[in-house]
Formats: sequence, C-alpha cells, structure tokens
Amino acid sequence: MEFLQGRALLNAIGNLGLTGAYAEALSKLGQSLENVVSQEPDAALGNGGLGRLASCFLDSMATLNYPAWGYGLRYKYGLFKQRITKDGQEEVAEDWLELGNPWEIERNDVSYPVKFYGKIVPGSDGKSHWIGGEDIKAVAYDIPIPGYKTKTTINLRLWSTMVPSEDFDLSAFNAGDHTKAAEALTNAEKICYILYPGDESVEGKVLRLKQQYTLCSASLQDIIARFEKRSGANVNWEEFPEKVAVQMNDTHPTLCIPELIRILIDLKGLSWKEAWNITQRTVAYTNHTVLPEALEKWSFELMQKLLPRHMEIIEMIDEELVHTIVSEYGTADPDLLEKRLKETRILENVDLPATFADLFVKTKESTDVVPDDELENCDEEGGPVDEELESAQEDGVLEEESTDVVSFIKEKTGYSVSPDAMFDIQVKRIHEYKRQLMNILGIVYRYKKMKEMSAVERKAKFVPRVCIFGGKAFATYVQAKRIVKFITDVGATVNHDPEIGDLLKVIFVPDYNVSVAELLIPASELSQHISTAGMEASGTSNMKFAMNGCILIGTLDGANVEIRQEVGEENFFLFGARAHEIAGLRKERSEGK
Repeated sequence: MEFLQGRALLNAIGNLGLTGAYAEALSKLGQSLENVVSQEPDAALGNGGLGRLASCFLDSMATLNYPAWGYGLRYKYGLFKQRITKDGQEEVAEDWLELGNPWEIERNDVSYPVKFYGKIVPGSDGKSHWIGGEDIKAVAYDIPIPGYKTKTTINLRLWSTMVPSEDFDLSAFNAGDHTKAAEALTNAEKICYILYPGDESVEGKVLRLKQQYTLCSASLQDIIARFEKRSGANVNWEEFPEKVAVQMNDTHPTLCIPELIRILIDLKGLSWKEAWNITQRTVAYTNHTVLPEALEKWSFELMQKLLPRHMEIIEMIDEELVHTIVSEYGTADPDLLEKRLKETRILENVDLPATFADLFVKTKESTDVVPDDELENCDEEGGPVDEELESAQEDGVLEEESTDVVSFIKEKTGYSVSPDAMFDIQVKRIHEYKRQLMNILGIVYRYKKMKEMSAVERKAKFVPRVCIFGGKAFATYVQAKRIVKFITDVGATVNHDPEIGDLLKVIFVPDYNVSVAELLIPASELSQHISTAGMEASGTSNMKFAMNGCILIGTLDGANVEIRQEVGEENFFLFGARAHEIAGLRKERSEGK
C-alpha cells in the first residue's frame, strides 16, 4: 500500500554516479545542487518502515538487474503533513502533486476495470457470475526506479481511480443537482485521496477495503495482461508461476490471493484445482508486524456486501485448508483432528497457532535495506563510508553533518542546539510499543537529577546531549498524539531552562520523512530502538543507523538481534527484558508485585 521513496532527483543522479558532475553543471548556471534538490517534495506515498522497505525492494531489484515491477496507489494527499503546535500534532493534507510530478508518466492507455458490490448468479455453464454493482477504472502512472551503477531501470506503477464519462449524470447536473451528478466520480476519486484513511467509521472501513482491492485487482490484471502478451496465441497457465512472483508487502494486499483465483477461474476459464495450485506457487508474503491490531480484519458482512465473489472464494480456500489438515493428521484420533480443524479455520480465527505456520509456511527470510542508498545518499560527503568511517571522523565530516542538523533544527523548531553535543535520536512512527513514552520519561528523570545538582556537579556528571524525536502519530491514534504533545511540552520546559543550557535539549522534528532521515542519520551518535521485546517483526531504521557508524541501544528483538551478532556485543547497548520474560513481568504487574 505504500512506498517511502524520498526525493527522486538525488537518488537518480547518485545511482548514475553523476552527483559531482551535476552539481558542477548547476554551479555554472548560478545554482547549487542543494537548492535545486530542496525544490522537490518527498513523494507522499508512504509513512514508515513498511513503505521504506518497499522502496528498498525496488532499489535492490533494479541494482541486481531483476525485471521487477512495484505497484501502489497514487495518493493525492498522502498520509498527512505533520505540524507541531502548542497543542501537539496537527495534520494537514500533503501538497506534493500541486505543482505536478515531473517523475511520473501518465499512462492513459493502461487502465483496468474494478468492481464493487453487485451479486453472484449461477450461469448456464455451472460457474458463478459477478454482476451489477459499482464499477470504476484504475489508470496507471509510471515512475522509473534506476538501479545503482547499472543501466537497469525498473518501474513503479501507481494507480489513480476514476469513472468512465458515461457515469457522469448529465441529467442531474442540468437539473441543478450537481452533487448527485458527480457522486460516482467522487466515490471513485476518493479511493486515492489519502493513505490509511481513518477506519473508526463504517465509511472509513469501506474506503480502506476499496483501496486494498483496487490495488490488488488492477495490479494483477496488469501482470496477467503482460504475461498473455509475452505468451502470444498459446498461453500456458502452468508456466505462470515460473514467470511471475507476486510478493505481498504486509497484510494490506492479501486480497491478491482470492483475486488471482477469481481472474483465473471466472475470466480465464481455469478449474478450481488449477487456479489454487497456480496461486499457491505464485504468491508470497512479507510480514511487518506481530501486533493483532495492525493485522487486517474485515467483518463477514462487509466482505459479503462489497466483494461477494471473493467471499465465496475465501470460503473455498477455508475448505481447502480443512482438507490439508485432514490429510496431515488423519482421522485415527478424532479429538486431535477436531482440535486442529478448529484452530486453523480461517473464517473462525484471528490468532492462528504455530501449527498453522508449520504446515503452510515453507520458506522464511529476514528483511533488509539497501546499503548503497543508506551510505551514498546519507553520507555523500564521506566517500566510501563502509570503509572509511574513521577517516571521515578525522576529516571533520561528522562535525559538518552535525552543523547541518543544528541549522535544520533552528529552521524547523526555533531551538538552538550545540553541534558539539551528543545527538541521541529516536525516529520512527509514534506508537506505544515503540516506547517513545519511556524514552521521554527517562529524559524527564535525567532533567530532574540535573536540577538537584550544582552547576559544577552537572558539568562533571553529564555529557551535553540533544535528544531528537521524529515520527507521525496516526490521526485517530489518541494516545500516540498525547505522547507527541508530552515530548514537545517537555522540550518547551527543558530548552528554556538557563541552568541546564546545552547540557540537555529535547527536540521534536516535525514531518519526519526520508529527506529528514538523510540529514539526521549521518549525524547521530546514539540511536534508540527500544520496542517491547516480542513486538517488532524486524525494523529497518536500526540498520540505517548502524551502517552510518551510530551506536545502537535496543531490546533483543527484530533486526536488533542480527545487528548485535554482526557488530559484536561490545558495540551494542542491550536494553530491557527478553521476549520470553515479558509475559511473566506483565503477570507480576497485574498482581501488584
């Protein structure tokens, strides 16, 4: 559903190895590269690690010369632009498309129909037919993704939604009922208005489900159309999984499974057995969270109403899984068989047991980021960062980056900080399990201890530190927004305390995105990755900090485990309880111990 790309210009010329030549050419025209780059807004197509990893997938595949495509939605207003006021976070619509996007190519020749609602009727051929309902059109916009030091450029195809001209109610418009006349157009266009619309209301849930199905349906139709074009007159569907791999990035596009089956059966004439076999061999899944509330759940009633044919197919998948369980465990022990069947019926369970994964998950891989992106784009002045971090320190590169951050903080927040202080950074989406609250409470404790000391004691005991936070709280996530306000309130107190001065500053950087990350990460000296152990599926920002020479403090969870193994225990500050200890600690707290 999302791609967190950052600015395309700097990425493109960097991958081509033309940054220096481009800067020199601009200089001759009286412009600086920095000023030109700053004119490009970050593409408002993503928010957090999920979107950044999706972009890393594309960058990696282009660099490795794989013939890959990325698919997403062309969000007009993004997630939101974050402003920090005295009341905390304020959300306003992104304006990244207001002046146009020079990197995209509108493809009016590439569009596909997408259907919602309607009903299922049996046909004379014995098959189900999905008729009636609401029809929209998904139109393609293409964005080139260049590989690093290679001639390969792949494509990110984004879908924008509209309706055919005949759906405009001209009679209603001429009668003065302009709202009714444009109703179909509005319903279609709003699908691509914002990333993750609020889903507290029924209307919000419907819109989210429409978004996810639009992405799946248009993308699969496009993939199949290209496969058929390459195959010519004789299409062999058995070859489809050998030529095509569909990677679902998190739970949002999981409707790809019933949609691929629907297309193969209803439109291409395959049998259930053939379609199910092809789908199993084609589709794979990347998991980004273990939090139940972040995993997609839709009511039976909503699915039945909005996507009736897919509900039929999901029921058939459920039966297919039952057959798999029966064949695995047999019928000799009826009690065990009944237990396993109850556990694994997908229509009756949200929390599936480990048995489910043991049976159906065949291959497991960890996620990663693109080293070339993180090193080249972040530490452009540092040369080959992976080999020369120490010499970069000696050459004053890190000091220069700290100075850039100081200027940026002054511009965005109005606060002055010392470039000689230690930059202690926690930048990620604001969430209770990410534990920004614990971090800021630790800062409050440090501030309290400082206030209890004399000036001489403070100077002897504490190293000057700038604690930097960044990240967005979802608009409807009340507790996360309270955490943002608490951080800014603590900052307002600490930063104006003349007794403390430069010994401690608290900064919340507004509207954190890839461009801000490229500024902050190279200047960091300590970064915090302190999610509650057992709740982080992986995490990727920790990798970026590590590749830029930053010391990490973190829990033994997600990618922290592998980073600690690679850099050595002495180069990683281990923090907090282990995952297996959490349940016991919660039980003790609930019992008042």
